[in-house]
Amino acid sequence: MRILFLHPNFPAQFRHLATVLGQNPKNQVVFGTTSQQGQIAGVNKVIYQPTREPAPQTHQYVRNLEGAVIQGQAVYRMAVDLKKQGFYPDVVYAHSGWGPGLFIKDVFPKSKYYAYFEWFYHAHGSDADFNPDDPLDADAEARIRIKNAAILLDLASCDRALSPTLWQKQQFPKELQSKIKVLHDGVDTNYFQPIPNSKLILSGINLDLSGVDEIITYVARGMEPYRGFPQFMEAVSLIQKRRPNCHIVVVGNDRVAYGKQLPDGKTYKQLMLETLPLDLSRLHFTGLLPYGDYLQVLQASSIHIYLTYPFVLSWSMLEAMATGCLILGSNTAPVKEVIKNGKNGLLVDFFSPTAIADRVDEIFAHRDRMAEIRERARQTIVQKYNLENLLAQHLKWLNS
Repeated sequence: MRILFLHPNFPAQFRHLATVLGQNPKNQVVFGTTSQQGQIAGVNKVIYQPTREPAPQTHQYVRNLEGAVIQGQAVYRMAVDLKKQGFYPDVVYAHSGWGPGLFIKDVFPKSKYYAYFEWFYHAHGSDADFNPDDPLDADAEARIRIKNAAILLDLASCDRALSPTLWQKQQFPKELQSKIKVLHDGVDTNYFQPIPNSKLILSGINLDLSGVDEIITYVARGMEPYRGFPQFMEAVSLIQKRRPNCHIVVVGNDRVAYGKQLPDGKTYKQLMLETLPLDLSRLHFTGLLPYGDYLQVLQASSIHIYLTYPFVLSWSMLEAMATGCLILGSNTAPVKEVIKNGKNGLLVDFFSPTAIADRVDEIFAHRDRMAEIRERARQTIVQKYNLENLLAQHLKWLNS
């Protein structure tokens, strides 16, 4: 197979696919991206570079579309160069939304164009209006509607479409959902495995919690409202008062990956540290971690708290379940697709730090009962999200 992956980040959702395809010398694998970092054996990474950002004078509703068009132009130029060099893909597989696949059918009209659809935006009924303290105005509603323009263009022109979860597929217009297959990227359950009585020692950041019996973990790309960081920190303040021996480990960057930043330039971490009474000797911010250290955090976790708006489901929750973590998750649609309350995890009101703290107390009071929930959490991932099985299905979908 000759395949061209397109994603501004590298390798993103295509890591496992690109890796296994690159291992076969019969395949010719090219990955177009804006990212300079990283390599995969057998994969020819080609950099495309947008010429500019959307213009400041562009109407605010269509800045996302202009950005997608600019990125699509950059990919067009890269694809023309590849064509001149004799590369004509059987399949182009692009992540929709940023715009890399917008013009690919104009360069490679005989190629199959497959697109990965992560999200369809709505002003009401999912993430945008979830927080009652952050109401939408008319401009926000209109901007969100137009934000789907590039996505709809991809959905119209692609030969096949894929979305990782049923919840994410259901965000798309009903009349277009029949084109979208649900197939998750998969979790490496051989790598993400539990180790009974695992101790947490991260020498790289001088963190030794080997003598700690109660470790609560939280993982997110950014410390932000979309992943419930403010509510989590308010719960931490309560938990620390109730449980003097409990330590909290927070993995992730001090940034906003989704949604709005604070208007005064502060980060949400700064705001929480300034406004909440916290014992910093028992609150550990690790930043982003290498995979081995990240795995150790999950293996040593007593309770893993995962909160999210009704939005894209994080890989980290599924990886934590595969590692046998006791998940305390938000009672929101993407989480409920995977976690059944009391069966393979526990659910809690997203907006109630008190309820989160209460469930933490309950979990620590019934550790033996929670062991069964941990085991069923891993079984869920092994049975439904195991990388080996899903990767085989993904390859079949690409080749059929």
